[in-house]
Amino acid sequence: MNISTTKQREMHKSPSKTDIEHDMISDLPGHIIEKILSQLSIRDAVRTSMLSSKWRYKWITLPHLIFDNQCTSISSQDQTFIRSKIINIIDHVLLLHSGSIHKFKLSHRDLQGVSDIDRWTLFLSRKSIKEFVLEIWKGQRYKIHSCIYACQNLIHLELFNCLLIPPPTFKGFGCLKSLDLQHVTIFQDDFENLISSCSLLERLTLMNFDGFAHLKICAPKLQFFDVGGVFDEVSFEKTSLLAIVSIGLYTYDEYHTYGNSCNLVKFLSNLPHIQKLEVQSYFLKYLAVGHVPRRLPTTFTALQYISIRINLNHLEECRTALCLLRSAPNLYDLEMLARPEDQDGVTTIEDLWENENRWATPFSKLRVVKIACISGSRPELDFINFLLAKSPVLETMTVKPVSVDGGWELLKELLRFRRASVRAEIIYLDP
Repeated sequence: MNISTTKQREMHKSPSKTDIEHDMISDLPGHIIEKILSQLSIRDAVRTSMLSSKWRYKWITLPHLIFDNQCTSISSQDQTFIRSKIINIIDHVLLLHSGSIHKFKLSHRDLQGVSDIDRWTLFLSRKSIKEFVLEIWKGQRYKIHSCIYACQNLIHLELFNCLLIPPPTFKGFGCLKSLDLQHVTIFQDDFENLISSCSLLERLTLMNFDGFAHLKICAPKLQFFDVGGVFDEVSFEKTSLLAIVSIGLYTYDEYHTYGNSCNLVKFLSNLPHIQKLEVQSYFLKYLAVGHVPRRLPTTFTALQYISIRINLNHLEECRTALCLLRSAPNLYDLEMLARPEDQDGVTTIEDLWENENRWATPFSKLRVVKIACISGSRPELDFINFLLAKSPVLETMTVKPVSVDGGWELLKELLRFRRASVRAEIIYLDP
């Protein structure tokens, strides 16, 4: 065999496995590459530029940019160094980025509010940004740059630990459908204008806010409302589509108990199609203010799930809860979370359940009940007995006490109660 023949065979030898894999990566369709990149952190997405020439500039067109703790790998404890590293990464990505940016999220646990955020926000305001998420985990409230209020393509806005002072010219976000504000400061007039001027708003979340005390919600498209904080009053206007409501009042002072008008009636008067209601923390105390009727003026036929944090030793809270339950004839799922406090009104509570047992069956659709955090007090047991006696189609009642003390005695009491439903099963869970 001569030398020329040997060289010819070497030139035609099969490609290596590495070469084949390299070609497969290079030849992937564009939409597959975009799908892969969308599943990676921004750090790993940038690293794909080393795979092949076809991948080199793919990451710079990513429409979703997320800068969180996964975007960096820093072992240093030097906060100045960490901040500088994060700022350089974001500057580098935004400088090289080409095309539209639909979503921008900045949520790095080691980054405080820095003036660089203003630069980035201004840059994004020129990119027709649709989703903007800013979470400042350290330091004082970060004042949002005024240019954010000019982002009229925003669909979702999420802010954490921020100060909002909209300019006088602000007329709302015309496309905004979802607003999430947590640990924010915004003044009363600005808050009301913000909510009422976002005519397409469907989801609203408010947690741990200050600067305003009246939750005045005017949003004709609103469907979901979740709030937790300290406030004096809550009212709804033009909210006929609102279906899911969760409200937690973290503190409650007795000075709120002025007037004879019923807070429960006022609260639900503009929620005709509510389907799911969660009454958390001390909000039931607020709803119990005023003269609570036996049944609400409106029947809430769409309301199928209710969760209530309640002091079952408190007469007015129990009356308020019963009024709500009676006004929801199609209630399917009920969750009661006991909030034991003082024992005031225990004797009158017993009279309440005895009187209720004389009435016709009020819970004809109730199938699932969960009761948690009870201590086994007489009023709590009487309430459970009442539910079992007045729920003819009940399937399961799950009971979870607050502690193991007296657990065996509680279980014996539960099993002794008569049940209107032959299918009702009592499930006892250890605390």
